[in-house]
Amino acid sequence: MSLRRTPFHAFHREAGARLIDFGGWEMPVQYQGILEEHRACRSAVGLFDVSHMGEVRFRGPEALAAVQLLVTNDVSKLKDNQALYTAMCNEQGGIVDDLIVYRFGPEEVMICVNAANRAKDYGWMVAHNPLGATLSNESDVWGQLAIQGRHAAALLQTLTALDLASVKTYWFTQGTVAGIEGCILARTGYTGEDGFELFLPAGAADVLWEAVHRAGATFGLSNIGLGARDTLRLEMKYSLYGNDISDTTSPLEAGLGWVTKLDKGDFIGRDAILAQRAAGITRRLVGIEVEGRIARPHMAILHDGAVVGEVTSGSQSPSTGKNIAIAYVSAPLAAPGTELSVDVRGKAARATVVKTPFYTRPY
Repeated sequence: MSLRRTPFHAFHREAGARLIDFGGWEMPVQYQGILEEHRACRSAVGLFDVSHMGEVRFRGPEALAAVQLLVTNDVSKLKDNQALYTAMCNEQGGIVDDLIVYRFGPEEVMICVNAANRAKDYGWMVAHNPLGATLSNESDVWGQLAIQGRHAAALLQTLTALDLASVKTYWFTQGTVAGIEGCILARTGYTGEDGFELFLPAGAADVLWEAVHRAGATFGLSNIGLGARDTLRLEMKYSLYGNDISDTTSPLEAGLGWVTKLDKGDFIGRDAILAQRAAGITRRLVGIEVEGRIARPHMAILHDGAVVGEVTSGSQSPSTGKNIAIAYVSAPLAAPGTELSVDVRGKAARATVVKTPFYTRPY
């Protein structure tokens, strides 16, 4: 089966990107190198092709109520042009996906879903739509670029008459960018930096890519691949679906209680999550620093010689120079300062639970 390609695929090849299979998509893992790209995003501005993400539109008088039943966060509190991070759970309280919900109006909502879950999520939403909202899968309609870094807003402002300074974090605006009508600019991202995620009509990808690069020359713009995207999000302890969260992990275990509003009324998975809270959380997703070695997914976490958890993501942090990881550990061992060890290919590496995020931007 051939790999899918985003509207920007030809530009990745021209830029010399190393391309890999990422969930059935041929995507750039790096251009110049992960370390260089990571630092470019932290110090200046980076450009990410995230067109493999999916978009689902809900329309009609029941649109907001339909989404409210699907997700853990409280959509009823959204205002027009506001976005919301949330989880979508199954009946057992496991996470079907983590999402961003965008409210366009009282009868129109868009949800951005993870690339590997595009078909699964849309099928889930269609199957769990008892209120009869009108759903449409717009995943192939949109291209999407993430422009992230301290110069992201300044760069984008040269391409649009929209007042980007007035767009607060987790809000969005709509309009013309680089002469392309119908764009959506959301002040969201997956790096911990300031920036925007820009949705554009897929057919205008070539125009926007070239315009962003022309403008970006002044601001030190770099193309960023999936490798640096992973180290950037890991420094923030942002979960990656399939690694750190899945349909067998609950929001409470994963540290997503802050987007799980159990008092908002009914939603799929609420009863199971309430029962889990009442019984007590047995494991928690924590950040750890590891001495001397790099922890990788599925490596065992040890305490007094016993297995007490498992690493879900790990790398060296380019920003701090430390070896960092995310791991599920037994709940009594989740407090910062707890001493653990990681079984790194048969050798125990000392590890300590730490407060997260691992990195805080200086501006």
